[in-house]
Order: sequence, then structure tokens, then C-alpha cells
Amino acid sequence: MIRLLVVLLVSAFSLQAQTKVARRIIEIGRTDNRTMHHLDVLSNRIGGRPIGSDAYTTATYWVAGQLEKWGLEVEIQEVGELPVGFNRGPWFGRMYGDESEVLEFVTPSYTSGTKGLQRGPVLIEPKTSAEFQRMKGKLKGAWVLIEGTNTGFPIDWSAKGDSLRRAVRQFNDTVKEPAKRKPEPALFYREMVEAGILGIIQSAPVPLVATYDRNNVWTMSFDHLPSTPDIKLNEQQYRKIREKAERREYVVLEFDIRNHFKPGPVKYHNVIGKIKGVKYPDEYVMSGCHLDAYDVATGGVDCGTGVAPNLEMARMIMAAGGSGPDRTLLFCFWAGEEFGLLGSKFWVEQNKDKLHRISNYFNRDGGPTAASGLVVPANMYDDIVKCTEGLADYHPQIPFTVEKNTASPQLPPTKPGSSDHAYFQMHGVPVIAFRNTDPLGYNFNYREIWHTNRDRYDMSIPEYMEYTAVTQAVTLYNIANLKRLLPRDGLYVLQR
Repeated sequence: MIRLLVVLLVSAFSLQAQTKVARRIIEIGRTDNRTMHHLDVLSNRIGGRPIGSDAYTTATYWVAGQLEKWGLEVEIQEVGELPVGFNRGPWFGRMYGDESEVLEFVTPSYTSGTKGLQRGPVLIEPKTSAEFQRMKGKLKGAWVLIEGTNTGFPIDWSAKGDSLRRAVRQFNDTVKEPAKRKPEPALFYREMVEAGILGIIQSAPVPLVATYDRNNVWTMSFDHLPSTPDIKLNEQQYRKIREKAERREYVVLEFDIRNHFKPGPVKYHNVIGKIKGVKYPDEYVMSGCHLDAYDVATGGVDCGTGVAPNLEMARMIMAAGGSGPDRTLLFCFWAGEEFGLLGSKFWVEQNKDKLHRISNYFNRDGGPTAASGLVVPANMYDDIVKCTEGLADYHPQIPFTVEKNTASPQLPPTKPGSSDHAYFQMHGVPVIAFRNTDPLGYNFNYREIWHTNRDRYDMSIPEYMEYTAVTQAVTLYNIANLKRLLPRDGLYVLQR
């Protein structure tokens, strides 16, 4: 009887201590929330950060330094290396003719810049060999308008791209009617480059998307790089310039694009911040986001809106005091998500012995909305309700809710999905995600920002970002203090 009483008193004291830490996190979140400061540094001081860039390296060591300063154990984990690095500088363009206009455009990462400011006339690309021969002498020093619509990717300049264009060109040379020719862009890419063009220009819907060709990046060498600018121009301006060229009006374009390469290999890394568990140090609750971002803007949304709350969660939990969580908390900043989930895949492959001891992996990669609830299987529901106590009243206009998921358990997927939770899910790790909402009616449209030149700090929503850091921090900390790991059989059909 006395022993039972001691156990009950210890449990009550432990629960009281945990509740005190959670209340302290909420207090810090209200009075000293630094989420937007982290986002400011990441996006406005460091900027866009594809792996292979100096900005990505800077972000890696800045994140690691912040975590160390707050008292976490930190691992900078080498994931891989790229054969060539890439850094983007400023870019500028203007049209001259009967009117002058500043041009809105982007170039994909890992494509060529100009050799200083380059000015020249405009031509429309040839569609057949005969057309190419007729205009070959005019190509030197000209900008060439090509067919197609920008999807973010560069025109393939590799040998594979040349062979595909050659097949289309041979087909077009045999077709008499122009309307029946295949509209493959830059059919005479290699020949036009050899003739001395200044660059190619393609029509681009607004907002402007710019990514990179993963396959070509891996096969680049510093001695074999793209040499011709690949410009994606605002579709309205493209149309205006093309109409002028078709009417043979005088029009001159100038561009100054400072895209720079550097010799590799260039290594890239994950950053893992650890708060070690005091009772069950070999059991884990994990929170992750991807540190890399396309560099056509500053990565303020994708995935600055994951990185900044993840940092602030770690800071607030450490600042809240207490003896520490029962289980180990891991705050993960993954490399190369945009290159194919490289960092999270690497961690999973290197830590298969830990996967069965992960209570949940939380991933944030989807914009600056509010993490305002969870939908969980019935056998998790009571635990999660307990872990989120106090959050329903945290913000009077953003209610936090927990609901039961009535869906049947499924087999873990066999193929990776769209973000860093994928490889955890494939191995049967719980990946319950926060429900992200827009309760205050900002009408946020992630697709208008995703991978575009609008992916900036000012497109974030501070109220949601600060809210998210608090709700996720409290939930993660309390899950780490549950008496058990979260069950998996409500999510997955467990294979024996």
C-alpha cells in the first residue's frame, strides 16, 4: 500500500512538472516569441539556399549555432556531395524600341548567367533545318524566343536533350504543314549556341517558377557547364516582344544575369538538434523540416515556415526549464528535400535500429498556416487530448481541436511521397501531422508562392507562425512524456 502511494505521488509530481513546463512554453510563446526573427535571418540575411550553394552552407552552420547556443546537443551530418556548386547573384533585364520596359524574368538554378551586360536583337527560333540555314548568319549576338511554356525546368542542354530534339527536328523536316509540326522548344539548341546566340527566352506564366534539372546537376563537371542563359520571361512581356519580332519592328533586349558556378565536390549536411530524454533516452519524438530552398526568391515560405517554428520550438522548450523530457526530442533540418528527399532518406537508412522506437515524426512543409489541430486514430485519442491540454484556449480566434480518425489502418506505402515524412512512413513510423488551417481568413494560396519568385519573408503570416511554434512545442514535449510510445496499429496494418 505504501509502495503504491509512493508511485502515485511520484507520478502526480511528474505530471505536475510536465504541466508546468507546458504552461511556461505557452507563456514564452505569448511574451517572447522569436519565430519571425528566425525567419528574417533565414530568408532575408541568408536567402535562397539550394544544396551546393554557399547560402545552404551558411544556413547549416547558423542553425547548428543557434541550437548549440540554446543548449541542445547538435550533429551536423554529412549526407552527400554535388560535383559542382551554384550561387545566384543579381539579375536585370530591359526592352528597348519604340518603348522601354524593365523585364520580369527568372532563370532556373544551375543555368548560365551572362558575360556581363549583354544587348542584342530578337529572333524567333527556327522550326526546320531549312529555316535554320536561312537565319544562321543572323544568330550571332541575338536573343532567341523559343516555343513552349515554362514549367520551372531549364531546357535540357545535355546529350540526351540533343538526341530528343534531333528526332523531333527530323520529323518536322518531313512535314509540309507548319500546324502539324511538333512544338518541341529549342529544336536547334546546340546549333544556335554554336552560332553565337546570347541566350534563349521562353514564355512564363506569372508568378514565375524556377527550379532545376536534377539529372543534369548530378552529371555536371566544372569543365562541362551550361554556357547559354535560359530565360523565363513574364508571358505578357514575351507576347509583346514576339509580336514586335513577327512584325519586324525594332526591338533590342539587354540582360545582366549573375549566375555563378564553383568547382566541387560540394558537401551538404543535415542538422539534428537533440534534447536527450531523462527516462527513455533511446525512444524518440521527432520534428522535421527541410533546410534547403530554391533560390529564385528567399525560401521564406518553402520551407522557412517549417524551419523557423522548428527552431523556436527547440528554444522555447529549453527556455521553459524543467528536468527535461522523458524521451529524446530530435529537431531535424533536412538537406536536399527539393533534390529528392535526400537528407531524410539518408537519416532513415542510417538509423533503422531506431525506427521502432520513434513515437511520432512530425513534418512541416506546406506554408505559413496555423497548426491548429490533430486528427488521430481512436487508440491515440485520449493520449493526444492529454498532450494538448491548454491549447484550445491559447488563441481566442484560433481554436485547437483534436478529432478521431475513423479511417481503417493501411499498409505502409511502398514508394516515397512528396515530403520528408515519406521514408519514415514507408517504414511504419507514425507520421501524424498537424492540421494546418487559415481561421483568420488570410486566403493564403500556397500554389501562388510554391517554387516561385514570390517565395519571400513577407508572404508569411506572423500570427500563424508564432501560434504554430507554441502548439507544436507543447504537443511534442507532452508526447515525449507519455507513459508509452504512441501505438501504430491504429495507423498501419502491422505485418508480423
